[in-house]
Amino acid sequence: MKQTNKLKIYMAGSGGMLGEAFYRVFKDDFQLKCSDKDVNVSWLSFLDFRDYESYKKDVSDFKPDYLFHLGAYTDLEFCEKNIDDTYLTNTIAAENAVYIANELNIPLLYISTAGIFDGAKNLYDDWDMPNPLGHYARSKYMGERFVVEHANRYIICRAGWMMGGGPSKDKKYIGKLIKQLVSGKRELFIVNDKDGTPTFTVDFARNVKLLFEKQYWGLYNLVCKGQTSRMEVARELVSVLGLTDQVKMTEVNSEYFKDTYFAPRPPCERLVNKKLDLRGINIMRDWQEALKDYIDLYFKDYLKDKL
Repeated sequence: MKQTNKLKIYMAGSGGMLGEAFYRVFKDDFQLKCSDKDVNVSWLSFLDFRDYESYKKDVSDFKPDYLFHLGAYTDLEFCEKNIDDTYLTNTIAAENAVYIANELNIPLLYISTAGIFDGAKNLYDDWDMPNPLGHYARSKYMGERFVVEHANRYIICRAGWMMGGGPSKDKKYIGKLIKQLVSGKRELFIVNDKDGTPTFTVDFARNVKLLFEKQYWGLYNLVCKGQTSRMEVARELVSVLGLTDQVKMTEVNSEYFKDTYFAPRPPCERLVNKKLDLRGINIMRDWQEALKDYIDLYFKDYLKDKL
């Protein structure tokens, strides 16, 4: 039997759209153990990383070279309604990861978000000061701060509007729009007062991999190239699907959806990967190219005969 000398990564909270991409990108070059409290695919094992002792034992038994802490509650409305659960999951669990990584003397990956900014600026670089508006953003920012202040070696990557995972895992903007189109809707109501930067999970994972290969520790903005708006993304998606002539796009402001999406959201979440650019390792693609690739890679078979 061939002996493996692959480095080992423990990926905690990897049952969602981001975990799927990390598994896809890292599985051939590393030995992985992937866990989540929702065991929804064969390569996952059960772990609730909010339980410190269970988290510590599972990671320690695997003896990894890296700890990737990927999971979080990302539904902003859920977070506003379940405040204690949100901080336990998004903040306290991140503290658990720091304790474990430090004790094992291994680097830690933590995922942060563009949502930690208040939207007062048109563009945020890696050194801008966050000012979170809601409990989701605050819980993630408190996790980010704890990692910066207490982890021995870490990489923190701030993602933007996430797209990835395909039909079963994409609960975000692209997934929601496709669900509407598949259900037969041919008028989309799109907000005209929210700007940001899409982030394809697979591209994100590839750039994280490069950061670890280079051992460039620290905090990084990590989004696709090109700042945009919700309306532009929707138009591009409809175009990629070949439905431009069939779908009416109706502009509304955020008040239109206030009963459904009542959590505070910044008007602008546009990030620029300034540190990656300066280091010459920004391999993120333009968001339009990434979106097309995402649809081709994840939705082609699913959408056959559905539109």
